[in-house]
Amino acid sequence: MQEALVDFTQSLPLWLQWAGVMLAAAIPFIESYFGTLVGVVAGVPVPIAVLAAVIGNVISMLAFVFAAATARQKVLARRNGGAEPEEPSARRQKVKRMFDRFGVPGVSLLGQTVLPSQITSGMMVSFGADRNLVIFWQVVSIIVWAIVFALIGQAGIALFR
Repeated sequence: MQEALVDFTQSLPLWLQWAGVMLAAAIPFIESYFGTLVGVVAGVPVPIAVLAAVIGNVISMLAFVFAAATARQKVLARRNGGAEPEEPSARRQKVKRMFDRFGVPGVSLLGQTVLPSQITSGMMVSFGADRNLVIFWQVVSIIVWAIVFALIGQAGIALFR
């Protein structure tokens, strides 16, 4: 899949390749880190690849956060009406344990090793975490992971040249 994303990005005109990186980074499991790698491998200048990947990932994450916040409000309103809560999935329970142990900053920074930022951010909001705090720490995490993978990508390219 990553090869297809690199090919797609390279097929775009030079002045539009950042958009390919942005679209790739908006996909859950691709995120800012693989989006940045797609850009670096495709030949997009590193600062532009990082910025485009971060923007794409943040836009996608925000959509999930706002959707989760809206869903939480509806569930809480319905629960007040007497609806029975459902048993959470195993993955949701794992994220909840991480959330209880590490809080919003820890889950934001470490959670991307388990699940995409879009899913972890939505789950944290559904657990009752402050939406703005989740957004802040997710943006920090998305930037950090993008920079780390940009450095890894540059090192890999330098190694094979």
